[in-house]
Amino acid sequence: MKIDVFTHILPEKYLAAFRKKAKPGTEFGEASNRAMTDIDMRLRLMDRYPDVLQVLTVSLPPLVEATIAPGDAVDLARTANEELAELVDRYPDKFIGAVACLPLTDMDSALEETDRAITQLGLKGVQIFTTINGETLDLPKFKPLYEKMAHYDLPIWIHPCSTKMHHEPLFGWPYETASAMRNLVLSGVFNDYPGIKFITHHCGSMVPCFEGRIRWMVRLVLGAGHPIREPVEHFRKFYNDTALYGGTSGLNCGYNFFGADHLLFGTDAPLGPPYGLTAVTIDSIEKMDIPDEDKEKIFLRNVVELLRLAI
Repeated sequence: MKIDVFTHILPEKYLAAFRKKAKPGTEFGEASNRAMTDIDMRLRLMDRYPDVLQVLTVSLPPLVEATIAPGDAVDLARTANEELAELVDRYPDKFIGAVACLPLTDMDSALEETDRAITQLGLKGVQIFTTINGETLDLPKFKPLYEKMAHYDLPIWIHPCSTKMHHEPLFGWPYETASAMRNLVLSGVFNDYPGIKFITHHCGSMVPCFEGRIRWMVRLVLGAGHPIREPVEHFRKFYNDTALYGGTSGLNCGYNFFGADHLLFGTDAPLGPPYGLTAVTIDSIEKMDIPDEDKEKIFLRNVVELLRLAI
Protein backbone atom coordinates (compact mmCIF):
# COMPACT_ATOMS: atom_id res chain seq x y z
CA MET A 1 0.00 0.00 0.00
CA LYS A 2 1.04 3.59 -0.72
CA ILE A 3 -0.51 6.84 0.54
CA ASP A 4 -0.31 9.95 -1.66
CA VAL A 5 -0.15 12.74 0.91
CA PHE A 6 -0.57 15.75 -1.42
CA THR A 7 -3.31 15.42 -4.03
CA HIS A 8 -5.72 18.12 -5.18
CA ILE A 9 -9.43 18.35 -5.84
CA LEU A 10 -12.10 20.94 -6.57
CA PRO A 11 -15.28 19.38 -5.17
CA GLU A 12 -18.40 20.06 -7.22
CA LYS A 13 -20.53 22.00 -4.72
CA TYR A 14 -17.57 23.99 -3.47
CA LEU A 15 -16.41 24.95 -6.96
CA ALA A 16 -19.91 26.06 -7.99
CA ALA A 17 -20.24 28.23 -4.89
CA PHE A 18 -16.74 29.64 -5.33
CA ARG A 19 -17.42 30.68 -8.92
CA LYS A 20 -20.50 32.60 -7.79
CA LYS A 21 -18.61 34.46 -5.05
CA ALA A 22 -15.23 35.07 -6.71
CA LYS A 23 -14.29 38.53 -7.86
CA PRO A 24 -14.35 39.22 -11.64
CA GLY A 25 -11.22 37.99 -13.37
CA THR A 26 -10.52 35.16 -10.93
CA GLU A 27 -8.78 32.32 -12.79
CA PHE A 28 -9.89 28.74 -12.28
CA GLY A 29 -7.25 27.18 -14.50
CA GLU A 30 -7.01 23.92 -12.58
CA ALA A 31 -10.76 23.41 -12.99
CA SER A 32 -10.05 22.60 -16.66
CA ASN A 33 -8.51 19.34 -15.47
CA ARG A 34 -11.52 17.02 -15.47
CA ALA A 35 -10.00 14.72 -12.88
CA MET A 36 -9.98 17.69 -10.51
CA THR A 37 -13.74 18.20 -10.72
CA ASP A 38 -15.31 14.96 -12.01
CA ILE A 39 -15.28 12.41 -9.19
CA ASP A 40 -16.21 9.50 -11.44
CA MET A 41 -13.27 10.22 -13.72
CA ARG A 42 -11.05 10.63 -10.67
CA LEU A 43 -12.02 7.19 -9.41
CA ARG A 44 -11.43 5.57 -12.80
CA LEU A 45 -7.94 7.06 -12.93
CA MET A 46 -7.22 5.84 -9.42
CA ASP A 47 -8.19 2.32 -10.47
CA ARG A 48 -4.93 2.27 -12.44
CA TYR A 49 -3.10 2.23 -9.09
CA PRO A 50 -5.15 -0.03 -6.78
CA ASP A 51 -2.51 0.06 -4.04
CA VAL A 52 -2.50 3.89 -3.81
CA LEU A 53 -4.77 5.82 -1.44
CA GLN A 54 -5.04 9.61 -1.58
CA VAL A 55 -5.15 12.42 0.95
CA LEU A 56 -7.26 15.24 -0.50
CA THR A 57 -6.49 18.96 -0.41
CA VAL A 58 -8.55 21.71 -2.02
CA SER A 59 -6.86 23.03 -5.15
CA LEU A 60 -6.13 26.58 -6.30
CA PRO A 61 -7.17 29.35 -6.21
CA PRO A 62 -6.80 29.82 -2.45
CA LEU A 63 -9.58 31.47 -0.50
CA VAL A 64 -7.04 33.72 1.17
CA GLU A 65 -5.97 35.46 -2.02
CA ALA A 66 -7.73 38.59 -3.26
CA THR A 67 -10.59 36.58 -4.76
CA ILE A 68 -13.18 36.24 -2.01
CA ALA A 69 -14.58 38.60 0.62
CA PRO A 70 -13.72 37.41 4.16
CA GLY A 71 -17.33 36.65 5.06
CA ASP A 72 -17.84 34.58 1.93
CA ALA A 73 -14.55 32.76 2.56
CA VAL A 74 -15.85 31.47 5.88
CA ASP A 75 -18.92 29.91 4.25
CA LEU A 76 -16.90 28.49 1.35
CA ALA A 77 -14.34 26.91 3.67
CA ARG A 78 -17.13 25.20 5.58
CA THR A 79 -18.67 23.96 2.32
CA ALA A 80 -15.32 22.65 1.11
CA ASN A 81 -14.54 20.81 4.35
CA GLU A 82 -17.95 19.21 4.57
CA GLU A 83 -17.66 18.00 0.98
CA LEU A 84 -14.16 16.63 1.60
CA ALA A 85 -15.42 14.72 4.63
CA GLU A 86 -18.28 13.31 2.55
CA LEU A 87 -15.86 12.05 -0.10
CA VAL A 88 -13.70 10.32 2.50
CA ASP A 89 -16.77 8.68 4.06
CA ARG A 90 -18.16 7.63 0.67
CA TYR A 91 -14.94 6.25 -0.81
CA PRO A 92 -12.80 4.93 2.04
CA ASP A 93 -11.02 2.54 -0.33
CA LYS A 94 -9.76 5.54 -2.35
CA PHE A 95 -9.42 8.47 0.05
CA ILE A 96 -7.73 7.82 3.38
CA GLY A 97 -8.15 11.39 4.61
CA ALA A 98 -8.57 15.05 3.76
CA VAL A 99 -7.12 18.40 4.77
CA ALA A 100 -9.15 21.38 5.93
CA CYS A 101 -9.46 24.59 3.93
CA LEU A 102 -9.34 27.71 6.15
CA PRO A 103 -10.62 31.30 5.76
CA LEU A 104 -7.39 32.89 7.02
CA THR A 105 -8.48 36.44 6.29
CA ASP A 106 -10.64 35.99 9.40
CA MET A 107 -8.45 34.37 12.06
CA ASP A 108 -11.19 33.88 14.66
CA SER A 109 -13.32 32.02 12.11
CA ALA A 110 -10.28 30.11 10.87
CA LEU A 111 -9.56 28.83 14.37
CA GLU A 112 -13.21 27.86 14.85
CA GLU A 113 -13.22 26.03 11.52
CA THR A 114 -10.00 24.23 12.45
CA ASP A 115 -11.68 22.85 15.57
CA ARG A 116 -14.81 21.85 13.65
CA ALA A 117 -12.91 20.26 10.78
CA ILE A 118 -10.75 18.13 13.05
CA THR A 119 -13.09 17.23 15.90
CA GLN A 120 -16.40 16.97 14.02
CA LEU A 121 -15.51 16.21 10.39
CA GLY A 122 -12.46 14.07 11.12
CA LEU A 123 -10.08 15.89 8.78
CA LYS A 124 -6.38 15.21 9.26
CA GLY A 125 -4.88 18.70 9.33
CA VAL A 126 -5.12 22.08 7.64
CA GLN A 127 -3.76 23.64 4.47
CA ILE A 128 -2.27 27.11 4.25
CA PHE A 129 -0.40 28.91 1.48
CA THR A 130 3.10 30.38 1.41
CA THR A 131 1.62 33.83 1.87
CA ILE A 132 -1.83 34.74 3.20
CA ASN A 133 -3.32 37.52 1.10
CA GLY A 134 0.21 38.88 0.71
CA GLU A 135 1.16 38.45 4.38
CA THR A 136 4.04 36.19 5.39
CA LEU A 137 3.63 33.20 7.66
CA ASP A 138 5.90 34.56 10.40
CA LEU A 139 3.47 37.28 11.43
CA PRO A 140 2.24 37.06 15.05
CA LYS A 141 -1.41 36.98 13.88
CA PHE A 142 -0.93 33.41 12.62
CA LYS A 143 0.65 32.13 15.84
CA PRO A 144 -2.69 30.97 17.36
CA LEU A 145 -3.12 28.58 14.43
CA TYR A 146 0.32 27.10 14.99
CA GLU A 147 -0.41 26.72 18.69
CA LYS A 148 -3.70 24.98 17.93
CA MET A 149 -2.17 22.56 15.42
CA ALA A 150 0.68 21.76 17.80
CA HIS A 151 -2.01 20.92 20.37
CA TYR A 152 -3.82 18.63 17.92
CA ASP A 153 -0.48 17.10 16.85
CA LEU A 154 -1.62 17.10 13.22
CA PRO A 155 0.18 18.65 10.23
CA ILE A 156 -0.12 21.94 8.41
CA TRP A 157 0.20 21.46 4.64
CA ILE A 158 1.96 24.40 2.92
CA HIS A 159 1.13 24.97 -0.75
CA PRO A 160 2.97 27.60 -2.83
CA CYS A 161 1.09 30.52 -4.33
CA SER A 162 2.04 33.39 -6.59
CA THR A 163 3.06 36.86 -5.46
CA LYS A 164 3.58 40.03 -7.45
CA MET A 165 7.31 39.31 -7.61
CA HIS A 166 7.01 35.59 -8.28
CA HIS A 167 3.87 34.98 -10.27
CA GLU A 168 4.75 31.86 -12.25
CA PRO A 169 4.88 28.25 -10.99
CA LEU A 170 8.12 27.04 -12.63
CA PHE A 171 10.66 28.77 -10.36
CA GLY A 172 8.44 31.32 -8.59
CA TRP A 173 6.58 28.70 -6.57
CA PRO A 174 9.74 26.88 -5.38
CA TYR A 175 11.16 30.22 -4.28
CA GLU A 176 7.97 31.05 -2.39
CA THR A 177 8.08 27.69 -0.60
CA ALA A 178 11.70 28.15 0.45
CA SER A 179 10.96 31.69 1.57
CA ALA A 180 8.01 30.54 3.68
CA MET A 181 10.17 27.86 5.30
CA ARG A 182 12.84 30.47 6.07
CA ASN A 183 10.27 32.83 7.57
CA LEU A 184 8.87 30.11 9.82
CA VAL A 185 12.30 28.99 10.99
CA LEU A 186 13.54 32.50 11.70
CA SER A 187 10.32 33.34 13.55
CA GLY A 188 11.26 30.69 16.11
CA VAL A 189 8.15 28.58 15.53
CA PHE A 190 10.10 25.39 16.27
CA ASN A 191 11.35 26.92 19.50
CA ASP A 192 7.82 27.83 20.51
CA TYR A 193 6.28 24.52 19.39
CA PRO A 194 9.01 21.86 19.10
CA GLY A 195 6.57 19.20 17.95
CA ILE A 196 4.75 21.24 15.31
CA LYS A 197 4.49 19.55 11.91
CA PHE A 198 4.55 21.26 8.51
CA ILE A 199 4.36 19.42 5.17
CA THR A 200 5.94 21.18 2.19
CA HIS A 201 5.19 20.56 -1.45
CA HIS A 202 7.92 19.55 -3.94
CA CYS A 203 10.41 18.04 -1.48
CA GLY A 204 11.23 21.18 0.46
CA SER A 205 11.95 23.19 -2.65
CA MET A 206 15.37 24.87 -2.64
CA VAL A 207 16.18 24.16 0.99
CA PRO A 208 17.95 20.77 0.76
CA CYS A 209 20.18 22.07 -2.04
CA PHE A 210 21.57 24.90 0.09
CA GLU A 211 22.54 23.27 3.38
CA GLY A 212 25.97 24.88 3.43
CA ARG A 213 24.64 28.32 2.54
CA ILE A 214 21.93 28.03 5.20
CA ARG A 215 24.48 26.95 7.79
CA TRP A 216 26.68 30.00 7.26
CA MET A 217 24.38 32.73 5.98
CA VAL A 218 21.71 32.31 8.64
CA ARG A 219 24.27 33.28 11.26
CA LEU A 220 24.57 36.67 9.59
CA VAL A 221 20.80 37.07 9.40
CA LEU A 222 20.18 36.12 13.01
CA GLY A 223 23.16 37.82 14.62
CA ALA A 224 24.94 36.93 17.82
CA GLY A 225 22.90 35.80 20.80
CA HIS A 226 19.80 34.79 18.82
CA PRO A 227 17.82 32.02 20.58
CA ILE A 228 17.82 29.83 17.44
CA ARG A 229 21.14 28.08 17.97
CA GLU A 230 20.95 25.38 15.26
CA PRO A 231 18.86 26.80 12.38
CA VAL A 232 19.76 23.97 9.99
CA GLU A 233 18.22 21.49 12.41
CA HIS A 234 15.06 23.58 12.42
CA PHE A 235 14.87 23.33 8.62
CA ARG A 236 15.19 19.55 8.96
CA LYS A 237 12.00 19.47 11.02
CA PHE A 238 9.80 20.04 7.96
CA TYR A 239 8.09 17.05 6.37
CA ASN A 240 8.26 17.07 2.57
CA ASP A 241 6.48 15.31 -0.26
CA THR A 242 8.08 13.64 -3.31
CA ALA A 243 6.27 15.66 -6.00
CA LEU A 244 9.35 16.41 -8.12
CA TYR A 245 7.72 14.95 -11.24
CA GLY A 246 10.23 12.15 -11.61
CA GLY A 247 13.43 13.77 -10.32
CA THR A 248 15.31 11.00 -8.50
CA SER A 249 18.41 13.17 -8.04
CA GLY A 250 16.29 15.82 -6.32
CA LEU A 251 14.73 13.16 -4.09
CA ASN A 252 18.19 11.95 -3.12
CA CYS A 253 19.10 15.50 -2.16
CA GLY A 254 15.96 15.76 -0.04
CA TYR A 255 16.65 12.37 1.53
CA ASN A 256 20.20 13.37 2.43
CA PHE A 257 19.02 16.62 4.06
CA PHE A 258 15.70 15.73 5.70
CA GLY A 259 16.21 12.00 6.26
CA ALA A 260 13.92 9.08 5.48
CA ASP A 261 11.56 9.88 8.35
CA HIS A 262 10.64 13.28 6.87
CA LEU A 263 9.90 12.31 3.26
CA LEU A 264 6.32 11.47 2.25
CA PHE A 265 5.02 9.99 -0.97
CA GLY A 266 3.14 12.75 -2.78
CA THR A 267 2.48 13.19 -6.49
CA ASP A 268 0.48 16.41 -7.02
CA ALA A 269 -2.28 14.28 -8.59
CA PRO A 270 -4.17 14.79 -10.81
CA LEU A 271 -1.86 17.51 -12.17
CA GLY A 272 0.55 16.61 -14.93
CA PRO A 273 -0.07 14.80 -18.21
CA PRO A 274 -2.07 12.68 -18.56
CA TYR A 275 -4.06 13.29 -15.38
CA GLY A 276 -1.24 12.88 -12.95
CA LEU A 277 2.30 11.63 -12.48
CA THR A 278 1.67 8.79 -10.06
CA ALA A 279 3.61 6.15 -12.01
CA VAL A 280 6.53 8.52 -12.66
CA THR A 281 6.74 9.46 -8.98
CA ILE A 282 6.63 5.84 -7.82
CA ASP A 283 9.39 4.98 -10.28
CA SER A 284 11.56 7.90 -9.13
CA ILE A 285 11.37 6.64 -5.54
CA GLU A 286 12.04 3.04 -6.52
CA LYS A 287 15.20 4.19 -8.32
CA MET A 288 16.63 5.76 -5.16
CA ASP A 289 19.64 3.84 -3.86
CA ILE A 290 18.34 3.61 -0.30
CA PRO A 291 17.26 0.71 1.95
CA ASP A 292 13.90 -0.89 1.23
CA GLU A 293 12.71 -0.06 4.74
CA ASP A 294 13.29 3.63 3.99
CA LYS A 295 11.23 3.35 0.81
CA GLU A 296 8.48 1.75 2.90
CA LYS A 297 8.62 4.73 5.24
CA ILE A 298 8.30 7.15 2.32
CA PHE A 299 5.48 5.28 0.62
CA LEU A 300 3.43 4.46 3.71
CA ARG A 301 4.72 4.37 7.27
CA ASN A 302 5.59 8.05 7.70
CA VAL A 303 2.12 9.20 6.62
CA VAL A 304 0.40 6.61 8.79
CA GLU A 305 2.29 7.85 11.86
CA LEU A 306 1.99 11.54 10.99
CA LEU A 307 -1.78 11.44 10.45
CA ARG A 308 -2.35 8.79 13.14
CA LEU A 309 -4.16 6.52 10.68
CA ALA A 310 -5.71 3.22 11.75
CA ILE A 311 -3.86 1.02 9.25
